[in-house]
Amino acid sequence: MAIYAIGDIQGCFDELLNLLDKISFNEHSDRLWFTGDLVNRGEKSLETLRFIKNLGSASTTVLGNHDLHLLVTANFPERIKKKDTLQAIFNAPDRDELLDWLRQQPLFHYENDIGLLHAGLPPQWDLEQTRAMATLAETALRCADYKDLLAQLYDNQPNIWSKKLEGIEQLRFILNCFTRIRFCDEKGRLDFKNSGEIGSQPANLLPWFAVKNRKSANTKFIFGHWAALGYYEGYNCVAIDTGCIWGRELTALRLDGDNTQRFSVAAKSQKLQK
Repeated sequence: MAIYAIGDIQGCFDELLNLLDKISFNEHSDRLWFTGDLVNRGEKSLETLRFIKNLGSASTTVLGNHDLHLLVTANFPERIKKKDTLQAIFNAPDRDELLDWLRQQPLFHYENDIGLLHAGLPPQWDLEQTRAMATLAETALRCADYKDLLAQLYDNQPNIWSKKLEGIEQLRFILNCFTRIRFCDEKGRLDFKNSGEIGSQPANLLPWFAVKNRKSANTKFIFGHWAALGYYEGYNCVAIDTGCIWGRELTALRLDGDNTQRFSVAAKSQKLQK
């Protein structure tokens, strides 16, 4: 059995199929881990969502910011943005089934001493707390009144962890960590303005994984979300969003065995303009 982690797809379904051909994926014996952002901005979000859902136990996906955005806009159409490419999902006969399946997916997956997440973590959380915080937010997304959470999701505050956080502020902070952050300051104050390469950020900011004394530093993480970072290995982390939606590559990382192997396919075209 082979296990492959795959970076952000964002509706680039044709490239996903090409990548699976390249790695000779066998849905009966292999497994796929997806870093989230299955949908949006690409042309085939509906096809991507259906395909991964139908893989069943052969796939594990964590939620990304675009996946949450799909859930929000499906319930609050006024939140739809001009660049969104989600209408085919809204119009699909299996829309409700797909959205309900997506809402059940985790924010964090831990297996074989590796953590899978979309974006990042605050430096105050160790592995145990990371798992606990993910479970807390996942439970809120899966409960009957989840729309109340989605209605209050879009906000940048609070931007620093405190044990005193509770309710919607606690949940929003958790979701912003798992699905949105790239940089923070040395105290763990989250930044939502900067998304460029390392070195492009203001002097007071660091990549979330490079903060000194980060409590999760002893755990290996695979993550996506940061297309400008591209493929990156360091600080016991591997970033695998290689910018397919920007016309670069879609990447898979084989995780089983003694050494990881990287596989990539070129994007068919550039979907987005900077």
